[in-house]
Amino acid sequence: MCSNKLSIYLYLFFLLFSCKKDKKEYEAAPVITFKSISPSPVTEYQPILITFEYTDGDGDLGENNANVKNLFVTDNRIGITYSYRIQQLSPANSIIAIQGTMEAKIENAVITNNAVEQYVNYSLYVTDRAGHKSNIITTTDVLIKK
Repeated sequence: MCSNKLSIYLYLFFLLFSCKKDKKEYEAAPVITFKSISPSPVTEYQPILITFEYTDGDGDLGENNANVKNLFVTDNRIGITYSYRIQQLSPANSIIAIQGTMEAKIENAVITNNAVEQYVNYSLYVTDRAGHKSNIITTTDVLIKK
């Protein structure tokens, strides 16, 4: 009887200490997810704010060099792409998974035809310091009014 109890305790001991927590791993290329676009509607010449989430498995998203652009936002009505810089998000030469929320600000929402109102949506992607390009996300439509 004692050996059965001892076997059960040893089994439980090894079961308990042999389990390891799953560490969430991300891809080396950044991945982004659309969260929101606001305000809606927006008055012409006012800013639009696009909020999205990001993950990057090796933490090399962002750049300290002010001349490097790594966030690209396309106005899908007219096909013009605006480029921005995301500041470096993790220490240089570190390889750590990062995740968070980010915002892209479109300074002036304009109507591109002669209408009094117009819908717009944007597509965007990011690149990291290794040159990996993220997936492309598209916002929901937002109405611009005069």
